[in-house]
Amino acid sequence: MSHQTISAANAPAAVGPYCHAKLCGDTLYTSGQLGLIPQTGVLAEGVQAQAKQALENLGAVLQAAGMDYSNVVKTTVFLADIGDFAAINEVYASYFADNRPARSCVQAGALPMGGLFEIEAIAVK
Repeated sequence: MSHQTISAANAPAAVGPYCHAKLCGDTLYTSGQLGLIPQTGVLAEGVQAQAKQALENLGAVLQAAGMDYSNVVKTTVFLADIGDFAAINEVYASYFADNRPARSCVQAGALPMGGLFEIEAIAVK
């Protein structure tokens, strides 16, 4: 099966040797999205702002693949501090109000660039 590299013009550039996503058949596998502001490459201020920006970045990647949040079937959320779980749930729920995907949420030892929130997703057309 062939796969296609997805690059989103409206998402921040990768901070390492990887792409935004890979489309394999009808399934999209995204790389983790931090709360980086695409125009500046700077992290948004605070965990809720980073969660919102990371979800916006994820939306840009989905859009580049011809999808949207309704196509997401699974997410993995990484937090610098699991104590932020309730705070990020408020933001997360606003993006997946009607079609909630399966999700895992874990505290990471550290996130790239000192991030507080990161999300990756699997979506299906």
